[in-house]
Amino acid sequence: MNREQDLYPPIKTLLERQGYTVKGEIGAADIVAVRDSEEPVIVELKLRFSLALFHQAITRLKVTDQVYIGVSKPTGRTARRALKDNIALCRRLGLGLITVRADGAVEVQCDPGPYAPRKNKAKAARLLREFDRLEGDPNAGGATRHGIVTAYRQDALRCAAHLAEQGATKGAEVAKATGVSEATRLMRDNHYGWFDKVEKGVYCLTEAGQEGLKHWAYSWEQPE
Repeated sequence: MNREQDLYPPIKTLLERQGYTVKGEIGAADIVAVRDSEEPVIVELKLRFSLALFHQAITRLKVTDQVYIGVSKPTGRTARRALKDNIALCRRLGLGLITVRADGAVEVQCDPGPYAPRKNKAKAARLLREFDRLEGDPNAGGATRHGIVTAYRQDALRCAAHLAEQGATKGAEVAKATGVSEATRLMRDNHYGWFDKVEKGVYCLTEAGQEGLKHWAYSWEQPE
């Protein structure tokens, strides 16, 4: 699809199959469809998602609750995620979404309607666990110039700091000294490349770990 006008014929055909009379460019609306005494359906067309498109569609909600946006179906590496995110946004705004593939096939991704989200208790619990584990407020409400400090990274930094001071140490001793109960597993998993296994259960700090301590020096707090 190279032009917005290319979206019109397949969407018009879809609506006509559902019994609507369809006309383009009525007032400020790209497509208006009417069926009996029902509320009119309005479709706003754009080749791709944009903030302006959503603003336009929201304005049409003053006329009817049956407002769709119509776009070319995204393609490429991030297409699936982009489509999923925009479907969620349409649902939150009470809008419908119609996509048109390059071969002209039309897909109704969601219909207009009131937004009624279901809370995810598991995600909420994970959020609160991370909140409780994180020492201090190292991220100042957003990404620091170093990156995001997580509770896991703080635990890794505690283990690294202990090894930097004591040298190669048994995981159990690191756990006792730092308060990081999963110290052995954390060093074994070696997510950041900071630890090296000397022998069974004993770890030392790598050069990457020494650099990590310098890089994150002001982004964590030792437990009191």
